[in-house]
Amino acid sequence: MPFDEMLTADNLPRAPYEGYFNWHSEQKTSDLIKKSRDAENIFRKTGITFAVYGKEDSSERLIPFDIVPRIISGSEWRKLAQGIEQRVMALNAFLDDIYHKQEIIKAGRVPRALIEKNDAFLPEMIGMRPPGGVYTHIIGTDIVRTGEGQFYVLEDNARTPSGVSYMLENRETMMQMFPELFHLNKVRPVENYPKLLRQSLAAVAPPGCNGRPRIAVLTPGIFNSAFYEHAYLADQMGVELVEGSDLRVMDGKVVMRTTQGYQAIDVLYRRVDDDFLDPLSFRPDSALGVPGIMDVYRAGNITIANAPGTGIADDKAIYSYMPEIVEFYTGQKPILENVPTYRCSEPEMLKYVLENLPELVVKEVHGSGGYGMLVGPAASKRECKEFAEKLKARPANYIAQPTLSLSTVPILTKKGLAPRHVDLRPFVLVSNKIQIIPGGLTRVALKEGSLVVNSSQGGGTKDTWVLED
Repeated sequence: MPFDEMLTADNLPRAPYEGYFNWHSEQKTSDLIKKSRDAENIFRKTGITFAVYGKEDSSERLIPFDIVPRIISGSEWRKLAQGIEQRVMALNAFLDDIYHKQEIIKAGRVPRALIEKNDAFLPEMIGMRPPGGVYTHIIGTDIVRTGEGQFYVLEDNARTPSGVSYMLENRETMMQMFPELFHLNKVRPVENYPKLLRQSLAAVAPPGCNGRPRIAVLTPGIFNSAFYEHAYLADQMGVELVEGSDLRVMDGKVVMRTTQGYQAIDVLYRRVDDDFLDPLSFRPDSALGVPGIMDVYRAGNITIANAPGTGIADDKAIYSYMPEIVEFYTGQKPILENVPTYRCSEPEMLKYVLENLPELVVKEVHGSGGYGMLVGPAASKRECKEFAEKLKARPANYIAQPTLSLSTVPILTKKGLAPRHVDLRPFVLVSNKIQIIPGGLTRVALKEGSLVVNSSQGGGTKDTWVLED
């Protein structure tokens, strides 16, 4: 049986849930279902939507929101936060190393080919050190739980992690609808994230920046699936939301067109992928980036967050080496474990994966959002057979992992509470210090028995509470 985060085997509430459980037992299910509809209306009016790529109907959709919170104790959070901080420090050191001395490769801990033949490795970043020495300014670490005190890192999102706007809107909605719950439970705040993000970005402004740094959020535009988040964060931080066409390079600076003329940008929080960032350095057909921005960056006249080339840190083949990476740069064993991972690029591991597909989860090394993956236990024989052919054709494009028994948290259904599988994406800010927001985005598989929590694949979200001690 999966680990139930709210209830023990005797159907008694675990300590973090006692206050909520007692409150819930006094509520009528019909009243809560009405509240759930009210929450949906709030999300609809606010415009909290996302687009699903690759579907015939790619219109904007509401993210399903469940009103039963996911609750984590203060002691559980401390262990998680220590493990996340250790991992984030190692990732940043790893990026600095592979673009400079490559000590980890020379020590034989990570294969050279895995770095240099990796599509996410940017030769343009070799010898380049970002302002403040920070590569990964915003990280989303995906974590799953399998038991009491048993947490695993599923993946590291070090490029342009999304979902923080849903974390903030989920909290705001819960506080609006259930203020009494926040009096009963001492819940640590998350609503100061935009302020902390702005401070963190300002702290890594280029050395030549005079006065208060000018910050902007670079979006691909309204047709991007995460555009709502880009606009939301720019608004909450009080900074400009810009597209590539709003920017140009003048006198060695990236400048923004305003009603008062062009003004220099010091820090650009970009939500545009590396390939599209600079048509002079990467894809020449890109209309989303800024021609010449990489020259300004190399000259140290702008901070780009996250730094170009950070994608290699969340490559799923690199992920399989994270225990070695953490130990190499911190001198300590990882506090948080990896999920055991089979690299299909290695013949013996590929053989094992092909023989055990129905029991495994197989993912593309550069994949995200639940696309391009096979969940063996939920796949048909035909799907497994077709996926096996993909594996044989491009083995280095995939990794495989055992199917974990993910923990469950109740969701509200018409018949009352019902357990569903969840994961957690805490958000980390890195500048001259590391700040981990207490909680994060809990994603929940709304279909009974499903292990796929991605919103693009039918999942929803919950408010995540970290309790004060």
